[in-house]
Amino acid sequence: MLSPLIDATELAAVIDQVLLFDVRFDLARPDAGHEAWLQGHLPGAVYLHLDRDLSAPAGSDQACSGGRHPLPTRAEVARRAHGWGVAPGRRVVVCDAQGGMFAARLWWMLRWLGHAEVQVLDGGVPAWVRAGGVLQTGAVLPQPAPGEGPAPMAAAPGMATLGADALQAALGRCCLIDARAPERWRGDVEPLDPVAGHIPGALNRPFSANLGADGRFLPPEALRAAFLALTAAAVGPVVHQCGSGVTACHNLLAMEAAGLTGSALYPGSWSEWCRDPARPVARG
Repeated sequence: MLSPLIDATELAAVIDQVLLFDVRFDLARPDAGHEAWLQGHLPGAVYLHLDRDLSAPAGSDQACSGGRHPLPTRAEVARRAHGWGVAPGRRVVVCDAQGGMFAARLWWMLRWLGHAEVQVLDGGVPAWVRAGGVLQTGAVLPQPAPGEGPAPMAAAPGMATLGADALQAALGRCCLIDARAPERWRGDVEPLDPVAGHIPGALNRPFSANLGADGRFLPPEALRAAFLALTAAAVGPVVHQCGSGVTACHNLLAMEAAGLTGSALYPGSWSEWCRDPARPVARG
């Protein structure tokens, strides 16, 4: 199986053979990523929007979770991916400009769908430019995959999801990791959701801790040591969450890069959990 990460030099050697997606995004300015893509992107890279393409409308039958960025059902992901050109055997590379903050979401979604050949460009667009890569301007339209519809694929091993009820029943018997910033995890501040705090028992591993100063992922051995230390006293399977199921995928990607597979995702995350007054909340 391919490494979940690819560096800019490796990508340059195979760029004509892969399907490229650019998922740059800004939570404060949702159209900023698309604007940046139009101004300059990797040659052939198709733009996908976090809200419109990588999330389902809240409360719709396309969604299998709640929260601010509902995860689409596997059937819906398959339908969309077919329209983007994703097909069995087609290698996919995803990039952003935020150290993989958003690229990890699409990486996880395609792995969850069963697509094994998907990687994140380590360091994203900035790393490509630093390596001397050229940028293309203007729009690139997706080319649907051949055939009438998405080819069925088996779910990738270890790419499981957990709903809110199942997670609440498992508290104390799983290792829950929260990817939000420490001040949000503690409940000191909450800029995005109506309630501050965290799910009881959740450990804190900010996704930014997976990155070096250059915006690239830390070496696999460093990631492995950090996650093993974090989970050393924990019991049960590892489950990842964040604010809305996006940056949790960054920790999943980091663990995969470190050779630590088999974690699950709670896709609704804090933004779903905290909206139900019956769910327990911890602070501090």
